[in-house]
Amino acid sequence: MATPALTLHLSRVARHWPFSSPLFKPVLYPCARIVPKLPFRRRVVFSCNLSRRFTVAASISPDLSNTGNHGLDDERYDVIVVGGGHAGCEAALASARLGARTLLLTLNIDRIAWQPCNPAVGGPAKSQLVHEVDALGGEIGKIADRCYLQKRILNTSRGPAVRALRAQTDKREYAMQMREIVESTPNLSIREAMVTDILLGKNDDIEGVRTFFGMNFYAPSVILTTGTFMSGKIWVGRTSMPAGRAGESASLGLTENLQRLGFEIDRLKTGTPARVDRRTVDYSGLEPQHGDEEVGWFSFDVDFHVEREQMCCYLTRTTKSTHQLIRENLHETPTYGGWVEAKGPRYCPSIEDKIVRFKDKESHQIFLEPEGRNVPELYVQGFSTGLPERLQLPLLRTLPGLENCSMLRPAYAVEYDYLPAHQCSRSLMTKKIGGLFFSGQINGTTGYEEAAAQGIVSGINAARHADGKSLIVFERESSYIGTLIDDLVTKDLREPYRMLTSRSEHRLLLRSDNADSRLTPLGRENGLIDDRRWKLYQDKQARISEEKKRLKSVRISGGDLSANVTSLSSQPVKDFSTLESLLKKPHVEYKVLDKHGYGNEMLSRVEKECVEIDIKYEGFIVRQQNQLQQMVHQQHKRLPEDLDYNAITTLSLEAREKLSKVRPQTIGQASRVGGVNPADITALLIILEANRRIAYQEKRLQLLNAVKTDTDRHVSAVSLKETNSS
Repeated sequence: MATPALTLHLSRVARHWPFSSPLFKPVLYPCARIVPKLPFRRRVVFSCNLSRRFTVAASISPDLSNTGNHGLDDERYDVIVVGGGHAGCEAALASARLGARTLLLTLNIDRIAWQPCNPAVGGPAKSQLVHEVDALGGEIGKIADRCYLQKRILNTSRGPAVRALRAQTDKREYAMQMREIVESTPNLSIREAMVTDILLGKNDDIEGVRTFFGMNFYAPSVILTTGTFMSGKIWVGRTSMPAGRAGESASLGLTENLQRLGFEIDRLKTGTPARVDRRTVDYSGLEPQHGDEEVGWFSFDVDFHVEREQMCCYLTRTTKSTHQLIRENLHETPTYGGWVEAKGPRYCPSIEDKIVRFKDKESHQIFLEPEGRNVPELYVQGFSTGLPERLQLPLLRTLPGLENCSMLRPAYAVEYDYLPAHQCSRSLMTKKIGGLFFSGQINGTTGYEEAAAQGIVSGINAARHADGKSLIVFERESSYIGTLIDDLVTKDLREPYRMLTSRSEHRLLLRSDNADSRLTPLGRENGLIDDRRWKLYQDKQARISEEKKRLKSVRISGGDLSANVTSLSSQPVKDFSTLESLLKKPHVEYKVLDKHGYGNEMLSRVEKECVEIDIKYEGFIVRQQNQLQQMVHQQHKRLPEDLDYNAITTLSLEAREKLSKVRPQTIGQASRVGGVNPADITALLIILEANRRIAYQEKRLQLLNAVKTDTDRHVSAVSLKETNSS
C-alpha cells in the first residue's frame, strides 16, 4: 500500500473571482506517495519564469556502470506511458514538457492518436473538456482546429453553459499531426512494444515495465492508457478474434499481471459502424448538414485559428425495412445472442439497442460524415451493429440514399478489460501501487475527449511524482475535468462513462468560454504554458476587463440603438442607460452594439462573446458562486486516511461497505458514493467534529503540561538559587 504524501487541492472556478479568493488558495493534504529524487544528471529549465526546475535523465548506479551494461541508462526514464492513444499522447506530452525523461510505448507507432470510431472532436460536455485541456497546455484542441473537415456549434438556441463546439476531423491528418508533435517533443522517446508486466520495487512501489519480448524499462512513474486493447476481442456476428480494433492485435498478459497484483478487473463493450463508399451514395434526397459560416475554435491560441474549406455531412433515417431486418436477426448479434455480456455505452447505443429500447419510434436519425478529404470513406453515425457481415450490406441498403452503396469496412463490436476507477485516487494514481497511474478507457470511460482530459492530468502528476513533488487534484467545482475524475473514482461505474453537461452541478461557472481564465494560470504554474501563450492570455483578460468597465460607464439616451433594443427585447430603454444595462436585456447581443457603432473594434469575436456572457448572466453567475462558497467549506472537509468505517455503528451497513471500498478523501466525495445517504454524511460530520474536539483537548492538555513543566523548572531554579545564596 502506498504511503501518504501531499496533494495540491485546486478550486479555481470562474474569471469573476480574483485568485486571492480563499476558494483559489491551494491546500496541501495527503494523497499519494512521493518517492526519493533520483540522482539526475542534467536539468532542464523552462522559459516560463518559474522558480521550479525539473531534473531529467536518471543516471545508473556506479556498480552497474562498470559491468559492461552499455546503454542501460537509455532504458531508465522518469515516466513511462503505455499506449499511444489520445490519453497516452496527452500524458506523454505533458510529462515531457515538464522536463521528465519520458518513454511512450505503443503497439503500433503508425496508429498513434488514431480515431478508430467517429473521427470527430467535441460535442456537448466533451467540447468543454477539450477547451480545458487546451487551457492547461494540451494538444487535442489545437490538432482538431488544424484538421477539421467541418465545424458546428450545437445548442445555439440554449444558454452558454450547454453550447458545444463539434468538429468533424480528417482522421489520417489528425494522427499524422499528433505523431509529428510527439516525435519532435524534447525529452520524449517512442518505442513499439507490448507491455505484459508491471515491475515493483522493494516497497511495492512502481519500478518499471516488462515487454512481451523480455525488455525491461525502468521509471518511478508509469501510466497505463491501454484503450480497448487489454485482452480485446472484436465480434462480427458470432465470429470473434483477439484484437484491440480492426486490423490491430490485442494486448495480452497485462490483465493477468494486474490481477495478481490485486486489482479488480471487469469487461466493457463498445462498437463502431460500417464505412461506406461516398461515391456510391445518392445525396439528392438527403438533408445536407453544413458547417457554420463563423468558425468556432477549441484552442485559445490564435495561431491555430486558420480557416479551411468545410465539407458537408448528410442526414438520413432508418425505415420500416431497417427495423424489420434487425428484429428478425437479433439472435445473430453478440449481445442479444447471449455470447457477450459486457456492458455497452448507454449514450451511444448500437442500432439494435435503439430498435429494442425505443419500440415506439418509427425511425432514427443517421448521419453520413466524411472521414477525410482524400479518402472515399463515409462514417455512418448512429448505425453501429453486431450483426454478421452478410447482413450488414442489406441493412445499409434499407437507408434512403444508400440503396446502391458499397461497404468498405464492416461494423464490429469490441469487448475489452478495464479496471474500475475506484481503485485510483483523484490524482489518477492507484491506491495500491505508488507511482502507477491509469488513464482513458482503462478507467471505464468512452470518448477521445475524456481520454485526453485524464491523460494530461496523469501526465502532470506522473512527472511531479517522479520529481518528488505534490500531486494535483482537480475539484469538481473547478472544471469538467474535475467532475469527470471525481465521478470515475467515487461512483461504482459498470458501463462506459460519457461526459454530459448534466453531470456538473456547476456548469454555469464551467463554460467553454472561460476555461482559460479557470485553468491557464494553473497550466502556467505547472510549466505547460510558455511565455508567448501566457502573454496572449494576459492580454485577452485585460481587454475583457477594460471592455466591461467601458460598458458600465458609457450611457446613451434615445436614438437608433435605443429603438433597436426596445424592438428586440420588448422592454423600454430609460434615458442615460449604460451599454451594460442594454446587454442585460433579452435577445440583445453584442453585435447590436457593433451595428450602431458602440462596439469595440479592438476585440475579437470570442472576446465579445465572453463580455456578453459575463454581463448578461451576471446575476445567475453570482448566485451560483454564492451557493458554491457556502458549500465548499463543508464539502472539502478531509476524512482521515485510516478511518475505520466498519467501526462507525451510526453508518448504515451499505454505507460502511461502500465507503470502505472507495475510501473517499473528503466529505463531498463521500456524499457522492452510491448507497451513502444524508444521514450517513451527518454521522461522518459528527465523527469529524468529535475527532476535532479530542485533538483540541489533547493539544490544550499538552500546552498546559508544557507550561506546568516550565513553571516547575523555574520554581526549582529559583529555590536552588535562594538556597545557594543562603
